[in-house]
Amino acid sequence: MPTTRPLTAIGKLARLWRTVRHLKREQLTGRVRFRFAQPRVDLSPAPARRQGSGQWVTPASRKTSLTGPTCFRFLNHEADLDGHGWDDPALAKLWRYNLHYFDDLNAEGAVGRSVWHRALIARWIAENPPPSGSGWEPYPVSLRIVNWIKWVLGEHEPTEDMLHWLAVQARWLERRLEWHLLGNHLFANAKALIFAGLFFAGDEADRWLALGRSIFARELPEQILADGGQFELSPMYHAIALEDLLDLANVARTFGLDEIADDMVSRVPSMFAWLLAMSHPDGEVAFFNDSAIGIAPDNVELLRYAHDLGFAIEPPAAGITHHVQSGYARLELGDAVVIADLARIGPDYLPGHAHADTLSFEISLGGKRFFVNSGTSVYGTGPERQRQRGTAAHSTLVLDGENSSEVWSGFRVGRRAKPFDVAVYGDETSLIAHGAHDGYAHRPGRPVHRRKWCLSEGKLSVADTVEGCGVHQLEAYFHLAQGISAVAHTDNSVVELSDIEGGRQATFSAAGGIVEVIPSSWHSEFGKRSDTKAIRVSAFRSLPYALSYELAWSAR
Repeated sequence: MPTTRPLTAIGKLARLWRTVRHLKREQLTGRVRFRFAQPRVDLSPAPARRQGSGQWVTPASRKTSLTGPTCFRFLNHEADLDGHGWDDPALAKLWRYNLHYFDDLNAEGAVGRSVWHRALIARWIAENPPPSGSGWEPYPVSLRIVNWIKWVLGEHEPTEDMLHWLAVQARWLERRLEWHLLGNHLFANAKALIFAGLFFAGDEADRWLALGRSIFARELPEQILADGGQFELSPMYHAIALEDLLDLANVARTFGLDEIADDMVSRVPSMFAWLLAMSHPDGEVAFFNDSAIGIAPDNVELLRYAHDLGFAIEPPAAGITHHVQSGYARLELGDAVVIADLARIGPDYLPGHAHADTLSFEISLGGKRFFVNSGTSVYGTGPERQRQRGTAAHSTLVLDGENSSEVWSGFRVGRRAKPFDVAVYGDETSLIAHGAHDGYAHRPGRPVHRRKWCLSEGKLSVADTVEGCGVHQLEAYFHLAQGISAVAHTDNSVVELSDIEGGRQATFSAAGGIVEVIPSSWHSEFGKRSDTKAIRVSAFRSLPYALSYELAWSAR
């Protein structure tokens, strides 16, 4: 696998400039305010509750995370609250965040754990004085406000203490909005303010509601693209944003404010169309940018929720789906589905969830994933996070051992690949997508990577052309999904592939490079690793140069 070359001090400064020059002024000023301003914690009594006039619909549920009265399982790791407390640094930051979300209040089978839930709410209040600790950071506060209110609206009687601390958290959040981050974090902040503003009554609650609505009025047109995609271009975060809009429509209708619901409802159909087109026939999302299974509610549960709210959602049509604004293409022919990345890595000022995956793709055959991107199992700043964001962890081409976009640290990007010459179309026998990117143009000879996919009956042809000049190392990776075996022929020109469980047989062949089967790994969930294989096709040649590949299969 490619390795990152160490940077000199000057190189690090240049990379930092390539990263921060895209930030908005409000992010920079917001970072200063967030770091140095310490608002007062307002412990005033909670406002009165607002009386609802509509029917609360059971929201989308996640899988159970509370496995015992004080035992939690997040990110495929189990730990006990009695042994670790609420903020043990021995546990990953994301794990501790999940502990403070209280998602289990509304998870599968939550009614049977209501006694545990009441005890945990009381314990959180007693053991998490404001404003220190992970639990008082704005994002966990936002999700917890929403989850506590959902729990109450689901016919659970709150204590006076719970209502008081709901109001305290809303006041604190109002003064700690994440303008320095924007994106999905600010979205979550605004959602929580709207929930609190509708749940409570009076001038203070009306102020929260007005602030949340003003943020949404600004952010919705920017964050939800014209083709329905959430602008950070992660199918996982898109599903979370879709859940947010369904929740907001639900709570607004519950309290009789249909004008708020209408803002959300108008975007739901296109967001569902995007999500379903960016999902495999197995019902789960494709792995572009930060995406994994088990963080957002699954598609089945989101569809159930939408149906209960009165939405009629259509499945994606076969043939071509091209999301022009977000940049992805879905090619579906027979029982083959190709999802191709012809997209930018995300908004320039907010690439934190981006991977260096431009011109990567995934394919399912007969409902089973075959070629994939390797997924996301960790956050943080360690080497595994860096590897999973790198180009070689995706089914695309690496040049000179470098990433197509300059991903670094845990959530930063310096130089960014920009796609161009994108087209998606069909002819009498095939569905075709092609595009190019300039992510390697800083290298000697100014290389440009072009890729073309051609899906026809029983065959996917992929062609890589690298323009420019000079001698360069080219490596194309095709990562295999879990359960796919790969055996290379002795002449290393053909690889026999088989779906161990489903019996599907296929062959992979390449022209222009050396074909190898190498160890790889697939990360379908956070905290989870499956040992798999990848096909690597490599060549050390003068540019321009072309590599071509073919995946062929027979009908079952």
